[in-house]
Amino acid sequence: MDFDLQWLLIGLPVAFALGWLASRFDLRQVRRDNRDAPRAYFKGLNLLLNEQQDKAIDAFIEAVQNDPDTTDLHFALGNLFRRRGEFERAVRVHQHLLQRADLAAAERHRAQHALAQDYLKAGLFDRAEAAYLALDGTAYEAEARLALLTLYERSRDWPRAIEVAGRIEAAGGASLAPRVAHYWCELAQAADDRGDAAEAEQALQRAAQADPTAARPLVTAGRRAARAGRPLEALAAWDELRRRRPAAFALVAGEYADAALAAGRAEAARAALLELARHEPGLDLLRALDKLSPGDDAAAGERLLALLRQQPTLSAALALLDRSPDSLDAQTLPVLRQALAHAAKPLQRYRCAACGFEAQHWFWQCPGCLSWDSYPPRRIEEQ
Repeated sequence: MDFDLQWLLIGLPVAFALGWLASRFDLRQVRRDNRDAPRAYFKGLNLLLNEQQDKAIDAFIEAVQNDPDTTDLHFALGNLFRRRGEFERAVRVHQHLLQRADLAAAERHRAQHALAQDYLKAGLFDRAEAAYLALDGTAYEAEARLALLTLYERSRDWPRAIEVAGRIEAAGGASLAPRVAHYWCELAQAADDRGDAAEAEQALQRAAQADPTAARPLVTAGRRAARAGRPLEALAAWDELRRRRPAAFALVAGEYADAALAAGRAEAARAALLELARHEPGLDLLRALDKLSPGDDAAAGERLLALLRQQPTLSAALALLDRSPDSLDAQTLPVLRQALAHAAKPLQRYRCAACGFEAQHWFWQCPGCLSWDSYPPRRIEEQ
């Protein structure tokens, strides 16, 4: 018994010493690993700030290899791949995160959101839609629904866009009534293209209900009536547009004059346009007035001169030169007109107020940034 006790007294200190040495070895290893991982991380961050993305990616890959359990490094690496257009590598990084069984719910949702962004940037809309739908009930639900709305706009899936917009508004988001009105107008145009007049009419009614102040339903309704040979209905729709959105009336001023002539309402239309021109002067209105007052060159010239005094635009000057060339020298007139036409051409465009995209034609939705109603109804020189 004494012999066994003696060995026990000797073995306990030895075991304690060995354990202490082992712990010190492990602690040194952990400290070394932790020191190496931040060094690689900060190296990558420094390279990223210096816009050396290739070297930054290599540094982050090294950091991930040193510490594969760090999710933030994976997210940083995946975002770098996405920004560089290497969508396949970004998808692999985020899919790797989702496959980890030990990943917390919040990090899993974050990885799902990043994966959806990868698919969207890569143009894989079907996969992006499924990835965003998987975020329902998470902290990323609001962002996912807005992304789905943009996705459905790109794919021109207007029924789903209307559905998602309703869910966003029901969840307490901002009102999307102007966008929903455009969606219904797009459906009306598609129905007209198919020859389904009844469905087109119903869609326009839904557009007007979604946003009673929208200009597009009234513009479209008037054009449909004019094409169908119902000028009185067209005038009624455009008169409503003139009262609600006088600035947007310039878009249909010429068509309004044609409908008035077809309906025998030239005098009433002329009076309405003269009244509008006092508050919203513009070259389109004056051209429409010219249609309603043929042969009255003196009055037309006075109106153009008054417009030129109020809005000294090149287009108005060019129109005035075309109307009364006799007042200028015959040799200088062609040169002056050519110079004015050349100078006016870049300014006779519409510019998106959201992104600055310029176009020769006016759009309801900007082709550049896909914003709705971002084009002012006046050309650049008239603003």
